[in-house]
Amino acid sequence: MKNKRRDFLKISGLAGLTLASEGVFGGISSHSNNFDGSGLDPVLNADKIQQHQQRVNEQIKLDFEKARSILNPSQKQLDHGIELHKNSLVIDVYGFMPRASNDGALLSAAITSKASQLEIQDMQEDMSMSRFVIDKKERDEFQNAWKASGVTCVIQNAGEEGNDVKRLLKRLAHFTYTTDMMRDFVGKAVSPEDIIQAKKENRHALYFSGNGIPLPQDWISVEDELRYIRIFFQLGIRMMHLTYNRRNVIGDGCAELANGGLSDFGRSVVREMNRVGVIVDIAHSGWQTSLEAAQLSQRPMVASHSTVASVNHHIRSKPDNVIRAIADTGGYIGICCIPRFLGETGDIAAMMKHIDYVVKKFGSDHVAIGTDISYTSQFAREENRKIPSYPQGRTRWEALWPVDNFKESPEMVQSMSWTNWPLFTVGMVQMGYPDDVIQNILAGNALRVAKAVLAV
Repeated sequence: MKNKRRDFLKISGLAGLTLASEGVFGGISSHSNNFDGSGLDPVLNADKIQQHQQRVNEQIKLDFEKARSILNPSQKQLDHGIELHKNSLVIDVYGFMPRASNDGALLSAAITSKASQLEIQDMQEDMSMSRFVIDKKERDEFQNAWKASGVTCVIQNAGEEGNDVKRLLKRLAHFTYTTDMMRDFVGKAVSPEDIIQAKKENRHALYFSGNGIPLPQDWISVEDELRYIRIFFQLGIRMMHLTYNRRNVIGDGCAELANGGLSDFGRSVVREMNRVGVIVDIAHSGWQTSLEAAQLSQRPMVASHSTVASVNHHIRSKPDNVIRAIADTGGYIGICCIPRFLGETGDIAAMMKHIDYVVKKFGSDHVAIGTDISYTSQFAREENRKIPSYPQGRTRWEALWPVDNFKESPEMVQSMSWTNWPLFTVGMVQMGYPDDVIQNILAGNALRVAKAVLAV
């Protein structure tokens, strides 16, 4: 049993997280969980075991221990949850793959030579989203964080917030480059079958979200304005935000006090997304915009990274009537990991309350986890110290956030670390959910929606 336990720790990518005399993860069973009807063999050969050994850094260990202490599961619940997580396909329905640190010396040189604020921003984004392609130290960090999380696929924010075509293309290029250059580890998925295949082959995948509707903004005709939705679909984008906090020509964002709902043009946008096969995402949309989009959509649609207003009232939450409308389309609400959106304790326990509310009121087919967070390289602090201070610009247009009195603590953030994904599964085991329900929340609901939207 000790040898099996040791091998399991190596395979799962959580070696070293021994928190009790018998070890956190206990034993490993011989069964395989069927996430797509075919199952996976959880037993890997010696070469695979060696390949997936990793150096878990101290911060990952501390984050794990903080979340575990908050949940305080029994050893049986912990063992079962960790094993179930390892054997399951896991999809972060909105988030970010691990991020690299900046190259402090390069940024310092750019700042010293009077680079523009836009150039500096572009350099920082490119480094955080693709530096691990060429830097071995960052690549090891990148891969280790993936393994520790047990996540198969991230529905990746691959477009900067807004509607400008060139702006959306820029960020998409970084992630396309990464998946082109590191396809043996993380590849671009364009269908649910690609995600399932990645799990079978012990790889990872990105399923792209555009974070905005691409509009040429020439305002010649409705048809002209809509034509880039299909272009971006052909580039691999499978989900798009209708709005991002502010009002745009489609509808009101979640931070607009007017809460005016969809425009006539916005209704055309939803219809075109349904036609092309792009998931409608109203995570950052106002409540009326969200409701009207759900009532109009002929395909399942989502609030990919949100919370439940009945548990904690926040502009980024969704009220019951909106969640019901989303569920009526066959879609889901993805519960995020942002402490101030979760409210109360703002930690992993608060997150479980949001999940449990949706399960009990709307059914387990209509909830998923969209973290809206990322793991950042442990070398980021060291690199950032090399960067001289430089003038900061004005608050960006999309950052329309009302002032609140919520006090976010380091402990909250620590418990919600992206590498704590296995403990999200443990939390659901604690709540008494059957394995098949947990696997639906981990990936099944996302696969179902993706298949239904693509089937046009």
